[in-house]
Amino acid sequence: MKNKVYLYVFDSMSDWEIGYLTAELNSGRYFRKGLAPAQIVTVGIEKSPVTTMGGLKITPDIKVDECNIKSIDALILPGGNTWTEAIHKPILKIAEMCLRERIMVGAICGASIGLAQAGLLDSRFHTSNDLAYLKMICPSYTGEEYYKLDAAVTDGKLITASGVAPLEFSVHFLRELDVFSPETLDAWYHLNKTHEPQYFYELMSSIQ
Repeated sequence: MKNKVYLYVFDSMSDWEIGYLTAELNSGRYFRKGLAPAQIVTVGIEKSPVTTMGGLKITPDIKVDECNIKSIDALILPGGNTWTEAIHKPILKIAEMCLRERIMVGAICGASIGLAQAGLLDSRFHTSNDLAYLKMICPSYTGEEYYKLDAAVTDGKLITASGVAPLEFSVHFLRELDVFSPETLDAWYHLNKTHEPQYFYELMSSIQ
């Protein structure tokens, strides 16, 4: 069955933070044999076009209240500078439901602040851009004992990452979806991280 991955899009979203991930999900070029590429469904506050921080215009496929996420699906929350604003409360409700129903949620950079404000990081291992900043901007946050100084962290179906770790974020997400073989994922990560040609050949060999 084909995975649907719901991508939340909004004005000023940090488009580069999800670029590695969406490219691989949409193309499926390194997926395990027999797996179809994921269907990426863009979700907006409204259906009117949004403009990313990079100036790209995206017209959402559906509105938040049309979002019907099932157990095989996943939700991606990109970073951005507006996650403390009330406009994101509806998608945070969806994220809460997903975590309750054990559906994957990936949040990077500012999106982790939104989760913290919603109380969704108080009892789950997680990371963000900086613990001190997270505590300052989210006075209600009480999850310090669960904070990890890692680029990306997976706890059950929740994946969080620093805004400077889009590659690590992608690795955690792809691993949890189980669409790459372990060998493919390892080679893909090291190729993009080190730029060493040997990993390109390892990557090609892993998908033969």
